[in-house]
Amino acid sequence: MLGQLGIFIALMGPATVSIQIKASQLASSPAEAASITAFAVAPGALAAVIFNALGGRISDRSTSRFGRRRPWLIVGALGMLVGLALIALAPGAALMAVGWFLAQAAGNLALAAYVASIADQLSPAQYGRASGLVGIAGNLAVMIATWLASVLTGNMIALFLVPGLIGMVLVLIFTFMLPEPVLRENRLPFNLRELVLTFWRNPVKFPDFGLAWGGRFTIILASFMFTTFRVLYMENHLGLEPGDAVRAVATGVTIYTVTSMVASLAAGWLSDVLGRRKILVAASILIFGLATYLLLHADTVTAFYVVEAIMGLAYGTYIAVDLALVLEVLPDREQAGKDMGVFNIANALPQSLAPAFGGFLLANLGGGTDFTALLVAALVAAVIGAVLTMFIRGVK
Repeated sequence: MLGQLGIFIALMGPATVSIQIKASQLASSPAEAASITAFAVAPGALAAVIFNALGGRISDRSTSRFGRRRPWLIVGALGMLVGLALIALAPGAALMAVGWFLAQAAGNLALAAYVASIADQLSPAQYGRASGLVGIAGNLAVMIATWLASVLTGNMIALFLVPGLIGMVLVLIFTFMLPEPVLRENRLPFNLRELVLTFWRNPVKFPDFGLAWGGRFTIILASFMFTTFRVLYMENHLGLEPGDAVRAVATGVTIYTVTSMVASLAAGWLSDVLGRRKILVAASILIFGLATYLLLHADTVTAFYVVEAIMGLAYGTYIAVDLALVLEVLPDREQAGKDMGVFNIANALPQSLAPAFGGFLLANLGGGTDFTALLVAALVAAVIGAVLTMFIRGVK
């Protein structure tokens, strides 16, 4: 839990709040703020795609005397902090994008090693409960990062570096507590062909893995099409002042986190007891998408909080069960790092597409203030994800 908490505190604060705050300070209009946010966030999410997959592949083959996963956790934790420092000091959108690219590259290098260590350490009977705890940690991290942002809004250096320092320390604690064996000999080739295959698993040969990948892609796309612009939503849809908007977002994220933690614990345990993952995953994706659409009809902060609670219940259920489902459909457990790296592209790629696509919809179709096109697109993505998940055959 500490490992997940650390990585997500460092990365999710900027992704959900802090970059929007800085963009608003640099911009002269709501449409420009949306464009700056999209420009700064999109390259970093592309880095997440590349380095998450590479991180799993490289850690599978590492013969360091410190273990397979540990060196990359350390490198990633330090690199995140450097990237966040660049964003804090950036005078414009270009350097913000460079800093976020570095932070995401390093953070996902660590995340790939972290997720692979779960497959290394646990038996299938523990997947559901472990997945629930990891889901709780991820949501708790978003809540902590958002409240830190609401307190540190007036100090741009602290806004980015305090979460980065907390994240680095927690990741290092996990790193040095990890009982990891040393790989004495690397028997897996790593040539140009293997490098290309780092980013690929044949969905025809492994259809269940491909469908699970599609389900994760769509719910993350739906989620980030809203969360990337959450502060702007509070300012321009509900009409709040910037400081009030950040505080309202922090309260909403707290509600989201509490409900998702309850849902994660219950759903992870229930999925282990019943041995059923698929229906819980599909239903939670669909409900999450419907909740994003409801945001169009939220005309008060209270209504926004109610929708956040629904989204929290749905996402908490999803994240608790989905990791357990994925671990059951991995193509090759001996290359868990590689396969989880491919799967985590479904986490990272939509984080790149959502700001770009969502920023286009918001800036060009909504003029920076009308969120209709953005949130309808999020609903459509979620419906597709729910349908894909129900076609998985190898998991009940």
